[in-house]
Amino acid sequence: MSSDEKMGVYIFCGIQVDGDEDFGSIEIEGEKRKLYTIRYKDAGIVAADAPVKIYRPSKDNLLMHQNAVSLVMKQNDTVIPVSFGNVFHSKEDTEVLLKNLYPQFIKLFPAIKGKIELGLKVVGKKDWLESQVAGNAKIEQMAQAVKGKSEAASYYERIQLGGAAEKIMTSLQKDMKQEIFEPLAEIAEASKANDPIGEKMLLNASFLVDRDQEGTFDELVNKLHDKWEGKTDFSYSGPWAAYNFVNIRLKVEDAQ
Repeated sequence: MSSDEKMGVYIFCGIQVDGDEDFGSIEIEGEKRKLYTIRYKDAGIVAADAPVKIYRPSKDNLLMHQNAVSLVMKQNDTVIPVSFGNVFHSKEDTEVLLKNLYPQFIKLFPAIKGKIELGLKVVGKKDWLESQVAGNAKIEQMAQAVKGKSEAASYYERIQLGGAAEKIMTSLQKDMKQEIFEPLAEIAEASKANDPIGEKMLLNASFLVDRDQEGTFDELVNKLHDKWEGKTDFSYSGPWAAYNFVNIRLKVEDAQ
């Protein structure tokens, strides 16, 4: 740390306080920092001392933030995630922030107590997706019409071809929602289908699951994976704090 950097308080998450907890230490940009809790009534904010500056969302910094939250989750079952990169000037500012957030926190505590977020992304394998498109009679007919023509001459046909392929992808995404998302949503306390990322993604979902149901949920994910193996790749992640189900966005003004 350079001598002209002022130290402040970097915030990781909110918790329901239940006795004294030691969450250990993390490394922030090469410096080991102890995690501590700033408390107000039965609520707390887990934080660490860190320079007051803008933190770039680099891979290392994002991993640092997530690792800190994961350490807290190992000991506390009521964790309210806070978005990356929030650093306040002092512990006093953070205490004011916590008092201002307290009405939100006490509403959230019963909703997320004992719950974790699990993520599932389903991406279609290239060969299978191409077979779905190529096997469509209408697309086959359009593709034949385009063959041998210049790009200029086949411009509108190419647009039609692209639109027809997009409809097939939309249909496959609808199938994934019905075949994969909906059965998992029945086990979850809450679920969210996010927008797919990239042209081959068929499902991008988040689930809020009771810790007691994690094993049952995992088992169903494995069964669905086996059913769709060869056609899709599953990316199953977690447990996370409930980022997709809690909307806490901090601003410096909150601590004023």
